[in-house]
Amino acid sequence: MRNELGFNMVQQHFDIAIIGAGPGGYSTALRAAELGKSVALIERDGTLGGTCLNRGCIPSKALLTAVHSVETIHNAERMGINATLQSIDFGRLRDFRVSTVETMTKGLTGLLAHRGVTVFRGCAALQNAHTVRVTPAEGETQVSRSVEAGVFEPVETELAIDADDIVLATGSRPLALPGNPFAGALIDSTQALELNTLPSSAVIIGAGAVALEFASLWNAAGCEVTLLIRKDRVLSTWERRASMTLTRELKRRGVNVIARTAVDRVDTGANLGATVHYRQGDSEDRTAYGEVVLAAIGRVPNTDADWFRSSGLKLDERGYVTVDGYGRTNLDGVWALGDITPGHALAHRAFEQGITIAEKIAGADPKPVIDDTVPQVVFSFPEAASVGLTLDQAKAREDVVEPKETAYPMLSNARMLMSGEGGSMTVVSGAFANNPDMQVVLGVHIVSPIASDLIAEAEQLVGNRVPLADAARLIHPHPTFSETLGEALLKADGRPLHTR
Repeated sequence: MRNELGFNMVQQHFDIAIIGAGPGGYSTALRAAELGKSVALIERDGTLGGTCLNRGCIPSKALLTAVHSVETIHNAERMGINATLQSIDFGRLRDFRVSTVETMTKGLTGLLAHRGVTVFRGCAALQNAHTVRVTPAEGETQVSRSVEAGVFEPVETELAIDADDIVLATGSRPLALPGNPFAGALIDSTQALELNTLPSSAVIIGAGAVALEFASLWNAAGCEVTLLIRKDRVLSTWERRASMTLTRELKRRGVNVIARTAVDRVDTGANLGATVHYRQGDSEDRTAYGEVVLAAIGRVPNTDADWFRSSGLKLDERGYVTVDGYGRTNLDGVWALGDITPGHALAHRAFEQGITIAEKIAGADPKPVIDDTVPQVVFSFPEAASVGLTLDQAKAREDVVEPKETAYPMLSNARMLMSGEGGSMTVVSGAFANNPDMQVVLGVHIVSPIASDLIAEAEQLVGNRVPLADAARLIHPHPTFSETLGEALLKADGRPLHTR
């Protein structure tokens, strides 16, 4: 095969070629290989796992796990245990973060090799609906290939991979403030995770998961944190009780939450730190200073490469690839998943999309991915988690009949009382129009310790449309945080036990 310059290009064929080795890409590869397909997985970075393993979920939760120890020390005095925090060894903290990431990425590399997935390192571009062109990654002179775990060998300066099906999983990147590119002390989440020490003061712009996790992390470690949010509460698209509760709890911990702000600009200057200029309503210019300023206002899909449009792929006005519930694009044989598709930008959603696509390609009959059953989690202090519909969303649905919400008073739970935390629990229930006599759980919204674990049970109830009466009869061990969900379900079913 010859490229456009007339030079010979090495050509290989696989059943499936996947561009991007983040959660969506590698889950597709693992499941497809398990189903007997030959798989090429193409990644431009030096390590596999994408943003999640390298620059997002794993390193951030490693740091949050470590800083939970600080929270425990601070909480001990309330219970009569005298303990003090002497210092934080930032070198060992960094080593803990790095070693956690390395363990996970090496494990993934070995698993892909065990399944027989061929990994290529290089920059990939869709040449047509069945061909991917691969060129050397940045800083490299050749495309490299790995069949054994982590052992790469050079292939050629250019490679064409033919495949019956091609899966696009190119991920996303942090969105910069308009007119304020990341520079100096104005940093994104990737740079925030790479700090070798924690800042003494920080301004965080944003009200979503990334902003709140860094606010909790830095605040617990002793940083003076100012959080600038656009609405009256954090997580403003979430169920109102949960978002108001989390806003209150962040303030109680000492995070300076400034609501209804509009950021005009950020001055990084020649000195250390940065100053954020913002307005509140019709107020004049106000400022907030931080050793660092973290802009965490969202992410943008990696679909701006020329080939996304020249290939004929259908993109929406925000640059997301248009897909159906199975991940099919408008091009026959081309699929897309993860952060480049509309919906929640979450690793576990991408996992399920990848499994669904692999099974659909292999001729199975999987169920489509439904965003209503994708749980959202914020690993803040305390945690927040949500799955399914809010009451307002349920009321707006034509296929939902007589929705209602039930609020459970969390401090009636013994473990919540012991924890000293505030929290909230809301269950949304109702019936679907095709079965109006059967009440089901439509949504669950939690703020509490270990909300990230509690939401898994709620997701099963929502996703499987378990009748409310049956869900309320499930027995939860006593005394546990999980009883909060059990009691909330009893109350929603009209049979409250420890509440009125």
